[in-house]
Amino acid sequence: MRRNIVHEGAENLKYEIREIVSVATQLQDMGVQITWENIGDPIEKGEAPPTWIREIVSEIAADPKSWGYCNTAGVLETREFLANQVSERGGVKITPNEINFYNGLGDAVAKVYGLLRREARILGPSPAYSTHSSAEAAHSGYSHTTYKLDPKNGWMPDMQEIRKKAKHNDSIAGILLLSPDNPTGAVYPREILDEFAAIAKENDLFIIADEIYANIVFNGSPALHASEWIGDVPALAMKGISKEYPWPGSRCGWLEILNKDKDANFAAYADSLLAAKRLEVSSTTLPQLSIPKVMGDARYPDHLERRKSQFADRANEVESTFSEVDEVIVNKPGGAFYYTVMFKDNVLNDSQTLSISDPAVKKLIEDKVENVEPDKRFVYYLMGATGIVVVPLSGFQCKHPGFRATLLEHNDQKRAWIFKTLREKIAEYIG
Repeated sequence: MRRNIVHEGAENLKYEIREIVSVATQLQDMGVQITWENIGDPIEKGEAPPTWIREIVSEIAADPKSWGYCNTAGVLETREFLANQVSERGGVKITPNEINFYNGLGDAVAKVYGLLRREARILGPSPAYSTHSSAEAAHSGYSHTTYKLDPKNGWMPDMQEIRKKAKHNDSIAGILLLSPDNPTGAVYPREILDEFAAIAKENDLFIIADEIYANIVFNGSPALHASEWIGDVPALAMKGISKEYPWPGSRCGWLEILNKDKDANFAAYADSLLAAKRLEVSSTTLPQLSIPKVMGDARYPDHLERRKSQFADRANEVESTFSEVDEVIVNKPGGAFYYTVMFKDNVLNDSQTLSISDPAVKKLIEDKVENVEPDKRFVYYLMGATGIVVVPLSGFQCKHPGFRATLLEHNDQKRAWIFKTLREKIAEYIG
């Protein structure tokens, strides 16, 4: 074309979690039975929302009003319910007007980064969740700016690095954190969260807290929401129902805008988020209508506790599976659906393989592993040899080689097979 129409940040729109699916699909077409461990979809892995939640949703769907537009910011009754929840926790209080609904958190993430000034950077974790890191890099046109999570310290953030970068890099306007974290499953204690708030306050920054898994914590990890620890720092807390009901296909997420009144520039930015939403009229109505009825139901706390116990048991299985594998570091997750297996230094090289009996499959994998990162090479061989699809840590903008898998397999026997097979194939691969 006579002018280049491609945005400077377009090359940063990479999502390894989905991109690896294209290779897995080719293998599936060749007869390989695929086990999807790459994505956090409980429904795909055999879990169904409780009958009572589905009955509530069915009743709402029968009401013609659930088929129409709602208020741009979201259903008022739902925003009132959520604002009351925030107030009941203690800490920052918000009004219904400080809650905006989106078509899933992916939509919210795109708006949050897309409406920042290009020079305003967000400092985020590494390993980085791809939706955030890609959107931040695409908005700026540069690689995502990160701070390290330490695998030798339970994947806790390096607060000294965060403080240094926040102080000396004046392009940084905000700090992103995910707790519970994806991909590591780490949950930050109160003292770490307080330090995030302190650093933001010292340097006049705002916080983005992705809390999609806030109510999925276990093994003694605390359930802490940004409104409880943020103090008077401006912040955006990201929430949703996709992981809790679970209902990932609902595409229903929201932002809680905290301390909007504390900074005029932040308030103008928050107003721009709603203004951009008005261009789309509204987000999906039916899932929003379900929130007060489901989350306000007396059965909901028991539902959350049952799932916490379920994932705690699976986290214990992960710990038991890899505890005696000396070549990897595996921290027992304390929240979310994920765990990471990190290979220690100098364990991987570019000559390791796994046995693949089908010549066509072997050829495809050998072609794919040319000039790729060492952990991606293992992931491709694992797919070809077993059909298990995991995500390389290098796909999360991480310098540590390894992979992320899930705690989601609902079939106990199949989950045991997955864990056992991963352990055996790691041993075979590294010899």
